[in-house]
Amino acid sequence: MRYRSGIGYDVHQFAEGRRLILGGVEIPHDRGLAGHSDADVLSHAIADAILGAIGQPDIGYWFPPSDDSIEGISSLKILAKAAELVKEAGGRIENVDSTLIAEEPRVMKFAPAMKAAIAGALGITPGDVGIKATTNETMGFVGRREGIAALATVSVAMA
Repeated sequence: MRYRSGIGYDVHQFAEGRRLILGGVEIPHDRGLAGHSDADVLSHAIADAILGAIGQPDIGYWFPPSDDSIEGISSLKILAKAAELVKEAGGRIENVDSTLIAEEPRVMKFAPAMKAAIAGALGITPGDVGIKATTNETMGFVGRREGIAALATVSVAMA
């Protein structure tokens, strides 16, 4: 067995008139995030980390914003596709660790539901998914409450 790791990063700006989806869970907030899909910044960072661990292109390759047929797609489907690619490569997702970076809203009370949704999409247990949150100490676009960023690392065991 050999182990591989991947790193993912994503950012989306806030947008009026959209639902805020993080980790596959709708979070009550006055604004959502702009994007071609549901703009789930956390799931996108995790998907990119998974794809990186197995040497695949990022989610923009698999789910291009130019494809109108996937507009509004649930990012849990993006995670499920990433997990499918891991299996096809002979691997198994061992661990996900992630961090949301946002001044608002406060999200940690939703972490158990996010962990369950992410784990379900990936075919792993919620205990194998880490979710943390921090602010940007009022600095930069996140600090000005213009959007949300997310980081993720993933470990994959390869046969």
